Amino acid sequence: MELLSGADMIARFLQDEGIEYIYGYPGGAALHIYDALFRQDKVKHILVRHEQAATHAADGYARASGKPGCVLVTSGPGATNAVTGIATAYMDSIPMVVLCGQVASHLIGEDAFQETDIVGVTRPIVKHSFSIRHPSEIPEVLKKAFYLAATGRPGPVVVDIPKDMTAPTERYEYIYPKKVKMRSYNPVTRGHTGQIKKAVEMILKAKRPVFYTGGGVVTGKASEGLTDLVKQLGYPITTTLMGIGAYPQSDRQCLGWLGMHGSYESNMAMHHADLIIAIGARFDDRVTNSTSKFCPTAKIIHVDVDPSSISKTVRADVPIVGPASSVINEMISLVQGHKIAHPEALTEWWEKIDGWRADREGKLYEPSKVGEALKPQEVIEALCRVTRGEAYVTTDVGQHQMFAAQYYKFDKPNRLITSGGLGTMGFGFPAAMGIKQNYPDDDVVCVTGEGSFQMMMQELSTCKQYGVGVKIVNLNNASLGMVRQWQDLNYKSRHAHSYMESLPDFHMLIEAYGFTAITVNTLDELEPALERAFADKHELVFLDVKVDPFEHVYPMQVPLGAMRDMLLSKTERT
Repeated sequence: MELLSGADMIARFLQDEGIEYIYGYPGGAALHIYDALFRQDKVKHILVRHEQAATHAADGYARASGKPGCVLVTSGPGATNAVTGIATAYMDSIPMVVLCGQVASHLIGEDAFQETDIVGVTRPIVKHSFSIRHPSEIPEVLKKAFYLAATGRPGPVVVDIPKDMTAPTERYEYIYPKKVKMRSYNPVTRGHTGQIKKAVEMILKAKRPVFYTGGGVVTGKASEGLTDLVKQLGYPITTTLMGIGAYPQSDRQCLGWLGMHGSYESNMAMHHADLIIAIGARFDDRVTNSTSKFCPTAKIIHVDVDPSSISKTVRADVPIVGPASSVINEMISLVQGHKIAHPEALTEWWEKIDGWRADREGKLYEPSKVGEALKPQEVIEALCRVTRGEAYVTTDVGQHQMFAAQYYKFDKPNRLITSGGLGTMGFGFPAAMGIKQNYPDDDVVCVTGEGSFQMMMQELSTCKQYGVGVKIVNLNNASLGMVRQWQDLNYKSRHAHSYMESLPDFHMLIEAYGFTAITVNTLDELEPALERAFADKHELVFLDVKVDPFEHVYPMQVPLGAMRDMLLSKTERT
């Protein structure tokens, strides 16, 4: 029988669970745990410079790997600093376990130093939470936390750990639980066969079908099956922002992504479709625009592992509760050997879609002329060429995020790492850090803007300490670009607090940390600078790219309109 303190149980459990990195920041309530981590060498602790960065780094790792990220913070401000990152993971269904130190049990409720009811604070933004009541329950609770985070619809789980639960003087038997029993939690493992048959009948009879696939395909590891199914049928497919890469974007059948800044052809195809096959998508408002005008002629098949997502905002004609992978595999077996009922209608549908594509060809943006500021679109296209479309690309939130999603062509899932649901500025850099530590031989690039980067730029210090060689491409337009775009469109260009009037000299800032900085002003400087940045996979390089401050992101859906209602440029609309 092995006797361990609560703190040592935590360290041992993380080893047994196969956790390689834990991101965190120490404080009084978590010090017993930190001491236990110090006395072992299998789990590596990464000391971030702000707890929000710990959650984003763990989140980035989870999105890239599909495994739960792990965070350790102290009580009070340590825990509350992690709240934004917890909410970010929750909105995008990302598996994460956050271990929070707490004041000793007898002090809870007395407003003790650095006490916060973090279980209460995070209740709306976690999949589940636990509070440790006795040291002996730590292994079982942690096993449940990791199981809950990773199964069904993934999400963050908070474990609140009072300091006396980890005291080194109290020891209890440690056994690593290999299985989990939770009477009240039974995530579905397959869809209803009758509903799947009904869906496949509708799919084969459709005349204007479109696949609409989201982040659930990526987190559900269903990309390969989805590609097989779509190829067999020959149908068009569009993805959400979170679903980018679930189907190869370079393939002809892929219409790009849809919604507020999605492609013209994807939004037009959705609006005119007679059947929408939604898999792992939640009909977010950034996709549907006005739900009362959404896809007026379409029947809807909706596949989702979370029953609460189905018919939540748009009514499904055929609801299927189940994991994307198993439902898709069952669909593939049912489709095999059957022909689509209306091949001539599908041919006409593709002619219509190809017409929409041709309408916008060569009109997506005006390239920069000699002597003019770079267009941000040109930067992303060059980045895609230099990295051969194979990098892990993290983004912050704003115009640069949309340009990265529009102009970098992702043919693999888990490669675009971005905050979709919460839209968290500051996410990109620490997320890139978490990915690079786990995939050191891959290219990892953070596409950011000077507004977002300043929210987490202290993590340059973390990268210096641990030798994390991410690349940072800063699309510097000296403003909060997306805010300014909305002000141009809706507030007669009254730019209330959207200009950054006192930016640092990024070149000097990066060099102060001992890293390489390159400033890019013109198109002819761009590609050589990118080649230099990616020459050494293990060197952190910051590219400060001065881009056109007046450029907008298009297409852009007209608020409260249908999916087909779009602004196509500053002077055109559908």
